[in-house]
Amino acid sequence: MAVWSGKKVAVLYGGRSTEREVSLRTGKGCAEALASKGHDVELVDVDLEVAAKLRSMKAAVAFIALHGRWGEDGCIQGLLESLAIPYTGSGVLSSALGMDKVISKLMFKQAGLAVTEYRVFPRAQARDVTVGDLPFGLPAVVKPAGEGSSVGVHIVKEASELTGACVDAAQYQGDLIVERFVKGAEVDVAVLDGEALGAIEIVPSREFYDYTAKYTPGMTQYHYPPRLPADHLASAMQAAVGAHQALGCSGVTRIDFIVNTDGVPYILEANTMPGMTATSLVPKIAAGAGIPFADLCDRLLDGAGLRA
Repeated sequence: MAVWSGKKVAVLYGGRSTEREVSLRTGKGCAEALASKGHDVELVDVDLEVAAKLRSMKAAVAFIALHGRWGEDGCIQGLLESLAIPYTGSGVLSSALGMDKVISKLMFKQAGLAVTEYRVFPRAQARDVTVGDLPFGLPAVVKPAGEGSSVGVHIVKEASELTGACVDAAQYQGDLIVERFVKGAEVDVAVLDGEALGAIEIVPSREFYDYTAKYTPGMTQYHYPPRLPADHLASAMQAAVGAHQALGCSGVTRIDFIVNTDGVPYILEANTMPGMTATSLVPKIAAGAGIPFADLCDRLLDGAGLRA
């Protein structure tokens, strides 16, 4: 608490993205945690007047608890840089890179990380995508390039399902990505201040770890540590640190993988602003590593800074 003791901490939450409801829960939880550590905290629902709100309250530092567009993509980070208000998490460029799945895949490939085969299509071509356009065939995963929380994600097993999945994903931000489906264990790794904090295995009751499975208690089983051979887990942890570094991230990130039976960790995405709700993965991993939620939030706040 020493760094920001006695100074106004603005917890930015809510926002205007498709992940607003999740952000409201994240922000409330983080604000309560920081207050329990003695910080002077004020929740700020981010809207078009956020700059005026921050000036009016004389915020000394911003704890970002936003998800999705305008909060996780570098936009709010750029505003805070302009206002000279230190903030938690990754900077403008790292946030933008992490949010854009097309660009981040290129960065991961350049860093030597395992990325499953994929094709990228403009949203305007959503109705025209056919199985013939996919060198890897079906099953495949369809997703928008610029959303989080599995918004707009579909697993397509039959050719008749492809158009509907592409049209739905095209409603959201970014280009359309269609990936080869990889069978294996879904393992998420938390990276804190450049070091792998731990990993957790996810077994959803639904077909995959979609929005409902992520944010509905009881819909998913979690295994900490993951039920993987030691060398397979070590490979995923190492790859997560590589992904964090490839994007130049700060603070905490969550890197998501499918680890196949050969132990290859295929990276799905990097989350520069991972969820911090009661059902979120980073707090579960931190707890497994002996870091209570309030201490985790305090550590993230200690690391706040200007990064541009």
